[in-house]
Amino acid sequence: MQGHKHIIVIDNDAARRQQIETVLSFIGENSDACLDHQIEQVFAQNNNILTVILCGEISTNLIEFIKSNPACPFILHDVIDKNAIENCANVIGEMTTPLNYAQLTEMIHHCHQYHNKLPHKKAGNAGNKLLFRSLVGTSEPMQQVRFLIEQVASTHANVLILGESGTGKEVVARNIHNLSHRNKAPFVPVNCGAIPPDLLESELFGHEKGAFTGAISTRKGRFELAEGGTLFLDEIGDMPQPMQVKLLRVLQERTFERVGGAKSIKADVRVIAATHQNLEVMIKEGGFREDLYYRLNVFPIETPALRDRKEDIPLLLKELVARFEQDQGQTVRFTEQAIASLQEHAWSGNVRELSNLIERMIIMYAEQVVNVSELPNKYRHIDVEEYTPEYPEELQEREAINELFAGFEYSDDDDTEPDSYEDEASQGKQVDILPSEGLNLKEYLAELEVSLITQSLDKNDWVVARSAELLGMRRTTLVEKMRKYALQKNDV
Repeated sequence: MQGHKHIIVIDNDAARRQQIETVLSFIGENSDACLDHQIEQVFAQNNNILTVILCGEISTNLIEFIKSNPACPFILHDVIDKNAIENCANVIGEMTTPLNYAQLTEMIHHCHQYHNKLPHKKAGNAGNKLLFRSLVGTSEPMQQVRFLIEQVASTHANVLILGESGTGKEVVARNIHNLSHRNKAPFVPVNCGAIPPDLLESELFGHEKGAFTGAISTRKGRFELAEGGTLFLDEIGDMPQPMQVKLLRVLQERTFERVGGAKSIKADVRVIAATHQNLEVMIKEGGFREDLYYRLNVFPIETPALRDRKEDIPLLLKELVARFEQDQGQTVRFTEQAIASLQEHAWSGNVRELSNLIERMIIMYAEQVVNVSELPNKYRHIDVEEYTPEYPEELQEREAINELFAGFEYSDDDDTEPDSYEDEASQGKQVDILPSEGLNLKEYLAELEVSLITQSLDKNDWVVARSAELLGMRRTTLVEKMRKYALQKNDV
């Protein structure tokens, strides 16, 4: 962690300079004072500066110094002429005369915020995939999550991660571990809701040989396996009450015993818990211990739902598709309209639901571009005219012939007599015989197609959807053929 930041006071008036130093010392701030011409030397000797307070006359040297140090905030006090620096964005405010305690502490807070939100810090975090793996997004909620991770990672504090299912609570926990000094030791996850209550104690604390039926050997628990590292207790709200008591004791005393053992084992483990449940409501209903809640909830981090950061969906799509491409060797792309439709979805399953959708799209449309019409129905929130291709007549004729003669098999030794055609007709199938004078196949097929389409439409009272189903074709295809042959219902 960074040490206590210093405040530099620049004032050629000795009495005023001394007064400011006294006030800063009284409120617990470390400060150094100097004359105008000494600023560069004092600034270079201290690399942990919170702010510089400028008093009296602002010289040309100070103006250049302010402009050349944009990462440092400056505060004015009793300045004679401010016109020369009124366009300097890093001059963040002015303190009144005499000094006011409330105003001074507020200005110091602004200086801390100036450092916390420096643009280069945000840019560094967004591009650091090693440290912030899978925490994709530039929205304000995600920036806040990354900021909280940075603040708590280097401490020993217990962390409670809250959020809906699928929002990436384990990803947050792993990033806290990776940024901490424990990152060389194991990160051990435990899903408290997936382990039967009677086995959870053994799973966490281990057991001695013969402790219970089936304990044929001594076994280490998750606390021992995570020694020196991080233990992630996922779905802590599902932990039964008896185990809550035992976990509380470990958090308080930092020791535990294996099931069936009497020897106390020290636990040098950082505990990070997570849940999608409202623990405060569970406390009121008697489902969760209040004392354990306050032991775990030292530093809460709330992971935002995907519907609350829809502007991150394009970046998430890109990241998840790239990950599937790396793992499976296949990819898929989305049109701008498809992405806009996905941004309108409620995402009850959050990022996990989005990942599942991408995997489904890769299975169905690998190496293709997906538009709104290819998305499952519940993800179609934008009306887009579906593209219906028009094919050359030669291709359509070939397909019509294939459909017409589909199901008939021919062999060289077929000695079918003419009577067999009558048998085919009696079974609902008929193959016309080519006339001796020949025929125009194109016209014949067109007439046959018109006849079959008209029969289907008449049979279904010209309801296009049902007629298309009877003909085994898509509704849009039937509409195109009706337009091609100018088929219309005759209302008599």
